[in-house]
Amino acid sequence: MGVRKLKPTTPGQRHKIASDYKEITKSTPEKSLVTTKTRSGGRNNTGKMTMRYLGGGHKKKYRIVDFKREKFGIPATVKSIEYDPNRSARIALLFYADGEKRYIIHPEGLKVGDVIKSGKGSEVEVGNALFLSDIPLGTVIHNIELKPNKGASIARGAGCYAQLQARDGKYAIVKMPSGETRMILVTCLATIGAVSNAEHMLLVSGKAGRSRWKGRRPRVRGVVMNPVDHPMGGGEGKSSGGHPRSRNGIPAKGYKTRSAKKYSSKYIIEKRKK
Repeated sequence: MGVRKLKPTTPGQRHKIASDYKEITKSTPEKSLVTTKTRSGGRNNTGKMTMRYLGGGHKKKYRIVDFKREKFGIPATVKSIEYDPNRSARIALLFYADGEKRYIIHPEGLKVGDVIKSGKGSEVEVGNALFLSDIPLGTVIHNIELKPNKGASIARGAGCYAQLQARDGKYAIVKMPSGETRMILVTCLATIGAVSNAEHMLLVSGKAGRSRWKGRRPRVRGVVMNPVDHPMGGGEGKSSGGHPRSRNGIPAKGYKTRSAKKYSSKYIIEKRKK
């Protein structure tokens, strides 16, 4: 996995940094694991635009990814590593010993031909899914469940990982990708290793058209709007428009939006770095 800088044969390629896609081994997805993905274009059921700056974009098919890993004790062989347009990470196609096929998020270091397992008794190796009670302390993990049997919801993006730091009774203490330290039940599953495609953060699109391909329309700055449209709008010429805030009036810099009475606050040991 790596990135490549293009020669500036066009203005759009002058600053473009693209992925080399060397880890990809198959260009077409598994038909049985693909479903349609509809787009709203930011419109509601009457056709009225209710979300601005959305619309257009290339057609996508959704790849059904297994975030639960509940096929305990059944070995699976990695058949291919594929591109997924719906996420920053790559996905890996697994062929289970019982004949079933499934996609998972591709962990760094997992290669075609490797055999992985999940559940109790699985080795602590990249790609294996274990309960937090069975993972050695200090291990780098990803695809972590917040509630047992709910499916992974933490550390799923490209290059993301968390670290298991300690265990205290029925809770494991995990350092999250954000730097936050929190308690998670030891009966939750997590996958060993870090998510692949860590170079995703280095990519540069090079031109506005690539945003349009992704379905993002041009975003208008609040400072150039009229006072009726935005709290920072109005004024003569290039006036600053007051304190930076959203269209709804919520301050943009340093303002805490997390509810003080949120139920999950009791599980957070150390908040993320400012």
